[in-house]
Amino acid sequence: MEYIIRPARETDMDQVHQLICELAVYEKEPQAVEIKVADLKADGFGKNPKFQCFVACKDEEVLGMALCYPRYSTWKGLVIHLEDLIVTAEARGKGLGGRLLTRVVRYAREQGARRVSWEVLDWNEPAIEFYKARGARVMRDWDVVQLDQKGINTYLDTYESI
Repeated sequence: MEYIIRPARETDMDQVHQLICELAVYEKEPQAVEIKVADLKADGFGKNPKFQCFVACKDEEVLGMALCYPRYSTWKGLVIHLEDLIVTAEARGKGLGGRLLTRVVRYAREQGARRVSWEVLDWNEPAIEFYKARGARVMRDWDVVQLDQKGINTYLDTYESI
């Protein structure tokens, strides 16, 4: 059986969640995954999905996934943000990562996006080289800035009345 890349189905979300957990372990943050399978199903399917997910499968086994969603750049307009591209350890080296990335880039073009963007950990040299080899520009002079849920609450408690 050949590997196929296809849009994820709601029934794939258990396996997608396993891949997310596998990535968290690889990125040395196994406790960071708060999302549940039910969240993925609710957020990714139905009337107003919050993301698009593509999966790499052999038979019905999900061996990789790419999850992306739209954002808006004041400089470029529509941007597709690639949140995660994951291929399970035993399936790496078979071209699935490249095929998943190609599917996301094709989706971006279909949506009229002017850019595809994502983050990569500075120590993940295999991923950095993978992206560079495909023409991506790795911008090492930018830092990622985030407020987690606790940070959001603290911020609003402190500054909302200003």
